[in-house]
Amino acid sequence: MTIMIAKLIIVTVILFLPFCREADEQQISKPNFLVNSSHLDALYEEFNIDEDSMGIIHIYSDYPDYNWIGDDDEGIACVDDASRAAIFYLRNYQSNKDIKSLTKSERLIEFLLFMQSENGFFYNFIFEDHSINKTHKNSIDEANWWSWRAMWALSESYKIIKEVNPELTKQILSGLVKSVEATKKSFPEEKTIIKVNGIEFPAWLPAETASDQAAVLVLALLNYFEEIKDTSIINYINNLCDGILTMQKGNSSKIPFYAFLSWQNTWHAYGNSQSYALLKASKILQRDDLQMAALNEINVFYEYLLNENFLSSFTIEKDDDSLKFSKKNNFPQIAYNFRPMIFACLEAFALTRDSVYVSKAVEISEWFFGQNVSGKQMYDPSNGRCFDGINSEDDVNLNSGAESTIEALLSIQVLVQFEISKEDLLKNISNYKK
Repeated sequence: MTIMIAKLIIVTVILFLPFCREADEQQISKPNFLVNSSHLDALYEEFNIDEDSMGIIHIYSDYPDYNWIGDDDEGIACVDDASRAAIFYLRNYQSNKDIKSLTKSERLIEFLLFMQSENGFFYNFIFEDHSINKTHKNSIDEANWWSWRAMWALSESYKIIKEVNPELTKQILSGLVKSVEATKKSFPEEKTIIKVNGIEFPAWLPAETASDQAAVLVLALLNYFEEIKDTSIINYINNLCDGILTMQKGNSSKIPFYAFLSWQNTWHAYGNSQSYALLKASKILQRDDLQMAALNEINVFYEYLLNENFLSSFTIEKDDDSLKFSKKNNFPQIAYNFRPMIFACLEAFALTRDSVYVSKAVEISEWFFGQNVSGKQMYDPSNGRCFDGINSEDDVNLNSGAESTIEALLSIQVLVQFEISKEDLLKNISNYKK
C-alpha cells in the first residue's frame, strides 16, 4: 500500500463516516475495514477461575506463524495488555454494538479485578497455570504503570458497563474506590521541587518525576470524578497536572521545544500521554493553562518529531542558562510511540475545532502505513497485525505482540470513529491537499 493510498483511505474514512448514518439516531455504524481485530481476537483466550469467567490477551506472537508465546519469567498475559484491549473492545462495542466485543471487554475486566491486590493496586503478569506472578519486578502490586492502566480501563468501562451489566458494575466501582484510595496515600501532598543535573523537576508524581505515568493516572481519575462526583479527587488531579506542567521544558526556539519529559531529564516516545491528559483535564478543571501547554507541545514538539522522522528517546542537560541534548536515539520506533500523539491531536481538534489537528493526526498515523524510515507498512488491515517495531532503517521486527497490535488498533480506531462536522472535514481536505 503506497503512502498516498494510505492517506486517502484514512481521510476518506473520516470524511464519509458521519454521512453513513441514517437520520435515525439509533442507526448503528458499520465496522470499518481499516479496523481489523482478527489478530487481537486470536491473542484472546477465555478460561474460568473459581467459576468466574475471564479473558486474557497473550503477550507475544512471533513471525512467521504468530502463535501464542509466553515468557518463563513473566508469564503468558498481563494487566497492561488486558487494560488496553478492554478499552479497544469497549469502544468497538460503542461504535458498532458488537456484542462479541462487549463480552470480551467484560471478561477482560473480570481478569483485571482478579489481578487486584488487597492493597488496591494490581499485579501484572499471570503464569500458564493461571497463578499470579507476584515476584517479577514488573508485576509487583504497587503504584506503577500497570496499576494506572488498570484504573484507566476500569474507569472507562464503568461508563459503558453500567448500562448493560449491573453486577459487574458494582465490582468495577468497588475496585475503583479501592485503587483510588490507595493512590491518594501513595504520593506526598507537598509540592517539593528537586534538581537533577541543575534542572528543576517536581517530586510529587509517580516515581517522583514520572509525568508519563501521571498522565495515565490523570485519565483514570478524571473518569472517576465524572462518574462518581467525588470532589475530594479534584485537588489531587490539579496537583498531578501541576507536576506534569513542571516537566515541560524549552519553548518554540529552545530545546526540547515544549516537550513533556517522561522522567527526570529523559524523554521517551512510548506512553507520553501528557498532552492528551492535560487537554482532557482542561475541560473539567477549567484551566486554560493546561490546554495551552498541551497545544504548545502538539504544535511545536510534534512538528519537530515529524521533521526528525521521529525519535525514540533523548536526554537533556544544562548548558549554561539553557538546555541541550546530551543523547538522541531514533530507535526503536514502536506503535506505542504514536497512539498517544494521535489521541492528543484529535482531542485538540475536539477542543479547538481547528482542522489542522486532524491533519496532524493523519500525518502521524502514516507511520503505520509506510511513512517511516524503513518504508515498511507496519499495520496490515487485511489481518490486523502490527509489527513490533523498527530497530533501524534496515531492520523491522516482524513479530506482532499484544502491545503493538492493540496500540495500532486504538490509533486507527480513533481516526475512523472520530465524528467531525462536514465543514471542518472539508477544510481538512483542503489543507491536506496543499
